[in-house]
Amino acid sequence: MAGKVWKSFGTGAVVARAALAWIRHDPYAARLERTNFHGRTVTLAGGPALALGATAGAALGAPSTAMTAAALTAGVTVGAVGFYDDVVGNRPEQKAAKGFAGHLGALREGRVTSGLVKIAGVGAAGLVAAALLATDPRVRAHPGRRKGGAVRGATDVLLGAGVIAGTANLLNLLDLRPGRALKAGTLIGVPLAVGRGGGVAAGTLGAGAALLPADLGEEIMLGDAGANALGALLGVALAARTGPAGRAVALTVLAALTAASEKVSFTKVIQDTPWLRELDALGRRPAE
Repeated sequence: MAGKVWKSFGTGAVVARAALAWIRHDPYAARLERTNFHGRTVTLAGGPALALGATAGAALGAPSTAMTAAALTAGVTVGAVGFYDDVVGNRPEQKAAKGFAGHLGALREGRVTSGLVKIAGVGAAGLVAAALLATDPRVRAHPGRRKGGAVRGATDVLLGAGVIAGTANLLNLLDLRPGRALKAGTLIGVPLAVGRGGGVAAGTLGAGAALLPADLGEEIMLGDAGANALGALLGVALAARTGPAGRAVALTVLAALTAASEKVSFTKVIQDTPWLRELDALGRRPAE
């Protein structure tokens, strides 16, 4: 089992680095250039590179066909809709819609924003991935779900979908400074990479580790494609390891953090907390 975990970690790292090199040398790579908070030019190539590497590593490390399918669904779909939002959402007519309320307001006016496409895609991917996990004998064998009818099973799937989509959203909310989302992903993923089914988290962590130096060095940025895919795959690993009660607790925490982000700046909290500030700045390129 340990060998498979390291193999998935290595696969995630190799695929992520190869994908980054390929995307950065594409003739259209200049279209992915953005200006970050320091005014430096970075590339969004890190997002699809992370999504590809993490998905490949997670799928290879999955212990069953159902979990492989769940990882592929979450990684590919969430990465794709995130990348769509990264590219299309940069257009002037798209920037006006901010937050979930802004996207719904645009829909009422007859406009479908790239952000709404992403929200719908992430939610759908989470639901399908959770339904696939429900077919896995290892997941069904959890003591918390050995008994129960169709309603309880459907509730369990909805909780799993919420965990997957919620983790994707949380990592995206944290992706406001170089390396922050990858560090948070590491803190979430390391415990999930130990023991049964650890290959899913390990493959995701491998891709993140391979791209962390470039992210900290402000050469790349993850964007929605990378941060959402990172969170979704870790959400799959978390949902696979927890029963209904554990999923409910995780979803409650995720919902509370998401609600808090509407009222409080995570960046300000980090800056005002010494140990979080030091961890956040660790390895980061200093401001000029």
